[in-house]
Amino acid sequence: MSQPADRPFFTVADIRRTFLDFFAQRGHTVVPSSPLIPANDPTLMFTNSGMVQFKDVFLGTDKRPYVRAASVQACLRAGGKHNDLENVGYTARHHTFFEMLGNWSFGDYFKRESLKWSWELLTEVFRLPPERLWATVYHEDDESYDIWTQEIGLPPERVVRIGDNKGGKYQSDNFWMMADTGPCGPCSEIFYDHGPEVAGGPPGSAEADGDRYIEIWNNVFMQFDMQPDGSVRPLPAPCVDTGMGLERIAAILQGVHSNYEIDLFRALIAAAARETGATDLTSPSLRVIADHIRATAFLVADGVIPSNEGRGYVQRRIIRRAIRHGYKLGRKAPFFHRLVPDLVAQMGEAYPNLAAQQQRIMDVLRAEEERFYETLEHGMAILDAALAGGQEVLEGEVAFKLHDTYGFPLDLTQDVCRERGVAVDLEGFEAAMQRQKEQARAAGKFRMERVLDYAGPDNRFVGYEHLRAEAKVVALYHEGTPVAELKAGQRGIVVLDETPFYAESGGQVGDRGVLESGSMRFEVHDTQKIKAGVHGHHGVVAQGVIAVGDHVTAQVDGPRRAATMRHHSATHLLHKALREVLGEHVQQKGSLVDDERTRFDFSHPAPLTAQQLRAIEARVNAQILANSATQARVMPLEQAKALGAMMLFGEKYGETVRVLDIGSSRELCGGTHVARTGDIGLFKIVAESGVAAGIRRVEAVAGERALAYLQQLEDQVAAAAAALKAPAPELVARIEQVQQRMRELEKAVEALKGKLAGAQADELAAQAVAVGDARVLAARLDGADAKVLREAVDRLKTKLGRAVVVLASLEGGKVQLCAGVTPDLVAQGVKAGELVGALAARVGGKGGGKPDLAMAGGSDVAALPAALEGVAGWVQARLGLAQTA
Repeated sequence: MSQPADRPFFTVADIRRTFLDFFAQRGHTVVPSSPLIPANDPTLMFTNSGMVQFKDVFLGTDKRPYVRAASVQACLRAGGKHNDLENVGYTARHHTFFEMLGNWSFGDYFKRESLKWSWELLTEVFRLPPERLWATVYHEDDESYDIWTQEIGLPPERVVRIGDNKGGKYQSDNFWMMADTGPCGPCSEIFYDHGPEVAGGPPGSAEADGDRYIEIWNNVFMQFDMQPDGSVRPLPAPCVDTGMGLERIAAILQGVHSNYEIDLFRALIAAAARETGATDLTSPSLRVIADHIRATAFLVADGVIPSNEGRGYVQRRIIRRAIRHGYKLGRKAPFFHRLVPDLVAQMGEAYPNLAAQQQRIMDVLRAEEERFYETLEHGMAILDAALAGGQEVLEGEVAFKLHDTYGFPLDLTQDVCRERGVAVDLEGFEAAMQRQKEQARAAGKFRMERVLDYAGPDNRFVGYEHLRAEAKVVALYHEGTPVAELKAGQRGIVVLDETPFYAESGGQVGDRGVLESGSMRFEVHDTQKIKAGVHGHHGVVAQGVIAVGDHVTAQVDGPRRAATMRHHSATHLLHKALREVLGEHVQQKGSLVDDERTRFDFSHPAPLTAQQLRAIEARVNAQILANSATQARVMPLEQAKALGAMMLFGEKYGETVRVLDIGSSRELCGGTHVARTGDIGLFKIVAESGVAAGIRRVEAVAGERALAYLQQLEDQVAAAAAALKAPAPELVARIEQVQQRMRELEKAVEALKGKLAGAQADELAAQAVAVGDARVLAARLDGADAKVLREAVDRLKTKLGRAVVVLASLEGGKVQLCAGVTPDLVAQGVKAGELVGALAARVGGKGGGKPDLAMAGGSDVAALPAALEGVAGWVQARLGLAQTA
């Protein structure tokens, strides 16, 4: 396949720009790519399609100031349901990170405009030959079929009807569903024919899995609401959701068959070759590295740091896979991070956040590389221990543990085993891998609660000004179903025409309170948005009956709201102080504000020092003492940006926003706040901790809660002073005296334990057995800590002469191991670190150390006797001696 001479060459950057310009000219609002971490959506691990940031709009729980949108969305599919990681680099179109071009209609245009614009862009702007394009439609979607064949003019033989090919009604490749229930509808996919020189048949045929016909664009028409019984109802406002893979369309427009041959990848592959010294630019390993630098760099930019769980674990797997492929190419030192400037040169203009964090991304990747090269060495030690018994086959579970827990690649395990004439149980490895994938898939499953069936007008929120309002009941729900009334004892949701109750949003919890009318009393336990602009009052009827049409008095719990407002306002001052003390890199990563405290998560690479915490507290309390007035203004988003208002990265904002000025802080916020900073009262940080790699959490209290906290501390100090029989001002000195006395007693105890262990060790020497001309002792020395074990091993080595000594201690249900080898045996290849590693693997632990002395731990107490019995055999094998009967 080659680029036709009469068609202009479109770079990846050209395609992004052309696509957005095309739809902007047709009334679409161009929306920036959202982060790879979906905002306020625990159902997804990563943003895996362009529609993710609009999901709440489709569900009716969010509104936008526009009804047409277009974007180029950064996506990641490397965990959960969408996981192509093992195929990346070895096929033409698999990626971890990719970009999705998309346009949307929220109850505005529908099938006709969507399909015609798709055709116009592809054939008139991108100038693809019309005879190369095919389309598919759901077999019952006559409307789309007629648009393609009668209005656009695509020959009927190139418009394929796709039936229910997955078993059951609406179970089709051409019928899209957001979840088991809810918005759904038919879709129409556009395919490009690469020509007869490529194997494969048209869509819908038995040969459709070939590479000749490639899907490039999918137009999804959400026009139904799937019911629990499998039937569908028409949606009142049908929507359009389209997606076109940027890499795929770039390959077609640039006249190449593989995505890895487009201009962006050619540049990244060349950079990977430069850093690894590879000369074969078609190497799958270079493709892996080029793909993975995009995924890992964007993840770091969006706050994901390598770790051993969740998103950080996926990030670590991708980084280590790239490093391993560099290792495979002969690169034995960190190189991966040096590709970041090349990536920024290619994508930084389209994604400014990537360019702004270039150095930080490099630092994170470099640290992970350095850590992984240490892991490679550690993995080799574990593998050596696992192979020490002379077995002919390495268990699949062991190979998988090396791969999954220690990041030691399977192919490297196979290479080592092959050199030693040992096979790897691949079936066992694959079985363990499949279990892991199924667990990941279950954890990453897209779940969705059914939306309440409410089609009425928005309610009017009066809670900024009032805590009490007269309102009319406009809807009631019991167990998710609309009802005419709720009786005493029944739980339900009440919707009012106007409400003073704040619905949970922006980290602030929903209000509590009561709805009353005559003898009826409905206790509101929580307030949540059931859709954009509609507050649902969740609670229980305490007495009487509440019915649709009733007029009620809505009363918010005033003291709880006041305490919550103090904490929310303090959170804004805290955010400002954190950035002033720690630096501008601080970004909010989550918050929870209620009447008890504020909890604030933010990006920062290290624990906060006591001095930093005090500086932050001082800044917040200074703002409180200034007692400046709070100001909230509603203005256009662009005006708010011009005023320098803090905007949370990844948060969704409309064209009109609420700007809150409190003290020196200026942020976008829809929450409720104090009138003056002095209303917050005292501010006190009560906890600082890490919640994930690179994410810290500060918890704080304000007002009456701060006073109660300090009074509690005062009571504790008084109790401690009484227990130590010292006045409070002398408490520290008294504690130091007690600690000094404890240290003296501990030394005395240690000395006695050492003497006792020494006596026991002398007795154990008699248990040593001969292995060739060496002495081997493997025994238990219970009650000994690490220091005593080391001293006993050294004592026994001296006593036994040419010897290998292993002592084990049991304490608190844990195994502690210490191995020692005399220098003459170390010279013959008997190393304590390898020995203790082999023993640790048998007792469910890990460890290592120097050739002459090494420590390890484990948790499998029951396996200890057998492990100790095997020491003599291990030494025999290392010395190349024949096994004795």
